[in-house]
Amino acid sequence: MATAPKALDLKSIWLFSGCSAAEIRKIRSSLEEVTVQPGKVLVEEGTVGREFFLVVEGSAEVSRNGKKVATLGAGSHFGELALLDRRPRSASVISETDMTLLVLSQRHFNAVIEAVPSISRKLLAAMATRLRESDAMAFH
Repeated sequence: MATAPKALDLKSIWLFSGCSAAEIRKIRSSLEEVTVQPGKVLVEEGTVGREFFLVVEGSAEVSRNGKKVATLGAGSHFGELALLDRRPRSASVISETDMTLLVLSQRHFNAVIEAVPSISRKLLAAMATRLRESDAMAFH
């Protein structure tokens, strides 16, 4: 499996910002760098997810029920919900531009969550934020 590029400072990604050097090494060894062209379906709504994605470069469109709901850019992440609850993807994500992504498989995701507890807390905070945003949109 390819490792993350040496030029990318994982500590600059908010999810990993509080990690120790040893934790960063563990995470780096678990990531695969992937490049895609515009129009690539990265995740498809309704399918079972097996990867977590971090956007290094480029942008992607997030859609639910065929309607665009967000744009993701460098530093964004997606795919963790399906890995946490093993339920179908809640949205589709399609690349809008050439993209560089770091991908964490289900097996590696589970190992990283166990080895680096601070990531679990950050993921919970991110999910809480998303839930609050969804609630706010539903009640407006």
